[in-house]
Amino acid sequence: MNSLNRRDLLKGAGVLLAGATLPVSLIEMAFADSSRNFTFAYISDSHIQQIKGNKFVRNWDRGLIRAVAEANLLNPRPDFIFYGGDIAQLGKKAEIDHGLEILSGLRDKVHYVMGEHDYYLDLGEYWRSQLGPDHYSFDHKGMHFVVLNSILTYDDWTYNRWASGEERMGVMAGLDDHRGSPFMVGARQREWLKKDLAKVDVNTPVTIFSHSPLQKIFRNWNFWTEDAEQIQALLKPFKKVNVFYGHVHQIQYNQIGNISFHAAMATAWPWPYPQSNARAESYLPKLTVPMNRADPFFERDATGWQYIDIHSGNATMHFSLPDNSPRTVAFNPATGRPEDVTYQEHRIPPQFHY
Repeated sequence: MNSLNRRDLLKGAGVLLAGATLPVSLIEMAFADSSRNFTFAYISDSHIQQIKGNKFVRNWDRGLIRAVAEANLLNPRPDFIFYGGDIAQLGKKAEIDHGLEILSGLRDKVHYVMGEHDYYLDLGEYWRSQLGPDHYSFDHKGMHFVVLNSILTYDDWTYNRWASGEERMGVMAGLDDHRGSPFMVGARQREWLKKDLAKVDVNTPVTIFSHSPLQKIFRNWNFWTEDAEQIQALLKPFKKVNVFYGHVHQIQYNQIGNISFHAAMATAWPWPYPQSNARAESYLPKLTVPMNRADPFFERDATGWQYIDIHSGNATMHFSLPDNSPRTVAFNPATGRPEDVTYQEHRIPPQFHY
């Protein structure tokens, strides 16, 4: 594919790559002072899975390989790249190593978020040995970035119930396994976040990266962060806050007070939408506008391109999806939330599978 230039990206990213399936996001931070504008790319949820020895599930490999190749074609070059979590499927050293080997092909600096599939085998020991701290912050061109480890859970569940790390990982890897436990950031990290944000002016745009949503969406599938309200309270003083997360393998967006929430798609597979789970009531927030559910029989549905333009601290998300209509989700100042009016008026028929 040809390199994309800045003008092309700004001209209409929602339709620019219609029909393409690029599993990488490009995010532009736009400021009144153009010298502060910058971009970064976002890749998430590769779920590299070892079969045996040096044999891995090919589909997940190919998704991540393609994302790396296409990130390297971005023009202008992103200032850095975020990886949103779940390098591995079962947290094995071989899976993390294989994923990091693929990601090492990226031309730009990478910041990493920890996912639950990276954590619950050895409680993140190997991930940290390769990548460093699982929560941290930094400033870049007038914006404050915070990375959180949001996939922790109660100590009793973590330490006292399992015969082995493999058993614990297997339970948490089954996203809708009733033996699982809800994710959280935890008291220690919340205290760190409180101290970190105390040093930041309330007029500074704040961008949070987590793996789980930092909101309560659907507990049965662990689209849920147990202490979400406490984290939201710490972010309440700031005028513009965006939270980007992976984990859900689908398009989601929401507005809670001053905080805009946006999910990034996966490079591995789509996750069916919560409305498709007939076993339990859906708890999608009222402000969330659900899209047609992903097609679980098409491995690349909901693994597509996102171009994210943040102007004055609010995100506009452009999506290009295979076998579905291009979509743009933009913040509407009049209503104070992200909206997708075109989709609401021109829905394609829902998909049914038996």
